[in-house]
Order: sequence, then C-alpha cells, then structure tokens
Amino acid sequence: MKGRLVLVGSAIVDIVMYVDRLPERGGDVIATGSSQQVGGGRNVLAAAARQGMRTVYAGRLGSGPFGTQITATLMAEGVELAVPPVTDGDSGYCVALIEPDGERTFATSMGVEAHLSEDDLAMLTVHPDDTLYVSGYDLVYPHGPVIAGWLSQIPEAGLIFDPSPLVDLIDSQVLDTVLRRTRWLSLNAREAAALGDHGRLSGGVVVRTGERGCTVVQDGRSEEVPGFQVDPVDTNGAGDAHVGAFAAALARGDDPVTAARAANAAAAIAVTRRGPASCPTLAETVDWLKRRR
Repeated sequence: MKGRLVLVGSAIVDIVMYVDRLPERGGDVIATGSSQQVGGGRNVLAAAARQGMRTVYAGRLGSGPFGTQITATLMAEGVELAVPPVTDGDSGYCVALIEPDGERTFATSMGVEAHLSEDDLAMLTVHPDDTLYVSGYDLVYPHGPVIAGWLSQIPEAGLIFDPSPLVDLIDSQVLDTVLRRTRWLSLNAREAAALGDHGRLSGGVVVRTGERGCTVVQDGRSEEVPGFQVDPVDTNGAGDAHVGAFAAALARGDDPVTAARAANAAAAIAVTRRGPASCPTLAETVDWLKRRR
C-alpha cells in the first residue's frame, strides 16, 4: 500500500450517552447507557489502519487521564506518534448525546490538542507519497492558522480535507488556504451547502449522503455511488469511517469510484455498531461487499 495517512490535528475523548430524546432547554434526561471512548481524529486513523494503511498522528497529546487514554488507544491501533505528549495539560473531551435513530449531538471542551505549534509540526517528516488529513474542527481551534500556514509549505503530499459541521465558523482566509491545497474534499450534504462557492477551489469532491451513498465529483464529472440500507444504531463516527476507508482504498490503487464504494460499505457497517471508532477491517469490508453483490 502506497504511503501513510498523516492526520494533522487532534484526538479527544468522547463521553457518549444514549438517550431516548434530547432534553429541552433547562431540562434533563436519564441516559439509557453510556461509554467513554477516544474519538476525534482517532476515528479516521483507526478506520484507515483497519483498512490496511500505515497511519501517523501529528497532534498534541496531554499527560492527564484523557491524554493517557488517547495515547494508549492510538498505540493499540498501531498509529505512529509524531509529537510527544506535553507535560503541562490534558487533552480535551466531547459529550455526545445519541438518540434512538442514531443521530448525535455534540458539545466539545478543548484541551492541549487545540494548541498545536509550528515547533510541534517541525518534528514531522512528510514523504511525497503520504496523504495528509485535516478536519475543519481543527481550523476553528486556535491552531487553525498554524496548520493552514504549514500546509502551504508542504506541496508534495496530497491532502484530504473534511470541513466538518463547523465549516461556517472557519476563518475565510484559513479556509481558502487549505482548499487551495486540497486534493480530495470529503463532506456531507449539509456541509457542502454551507461551503458554497468555496468548494470550487478543491480538486476532487466526495459528498456523503448517508444511506444513499455518496457523489464523487472529479474533472467536471459527477457520479453517484449507491450506498447500502442498514439499521443504524449509532451514526457517531460514520463520516470518519468513510473518509478513512476512502483514503486507504486510494492508497491501494483503487480509482475514486471504487474507493467510494468501499468507503460506503465501511460506513454502513460502522453505523450498525456502537461507538465512534467502529470502522470494520479490510477483510470484513471485502466480505460484506461480496455478499451484497
């Protein structure tokens, strides 16, 4: 498999609660279940790793209980760490409320991962056949301009950019800088609508449309890649599974449409499992696709 997936950004801890409904303003609900798992950038890295791709985490890690959990989880997935943990703070966390239909609602508290510096990125060696990954969450964080400036100096590696639900909060100059470097833009339909004309600056585009699959746009041509109907239990991390599997398939040498089909399958399997990092392995994905042909 060609190159590594290098995630330049952040990983945090997800405190996940399953609820029958969201509380009204000032109200409360009792969760039917809960868990504490590593999410954020870890989801993309885990997806790509399980699909057979070498992965690198180029972000800050804390030394408190959250940072320690994240470090251990990344290492267990075989992810290489480009930046050593800091000693003066902890990593951040996110509270995720999951409704019965799998829809999720987030609230995030930033930690040391939001303050990646130029000195941190100087520790990272990027190879021409690497694929970089950046999330829009990180462009909203304080280190967003640092990441954008660094990307403009690393022209040799391809970039996959996922603008995230916070796309409309990204500084326009930062966003334009990153889009000019983007080889593949991966986003859902709502994010595509919010991005608007900015999306024309990108190379190829993958618009994720849930169980309907995705649309691949490249060189002025658009192709619908059908998805798979499943009974979702948790959509948290579905987009991450899709983009991680897509990156791994491209690294294997698949054409974009074939890669998108594999990504649709990986995401479909992921939403039938609870937890943010529920992407299947490559063997599971291949077997799943065979049975649906």
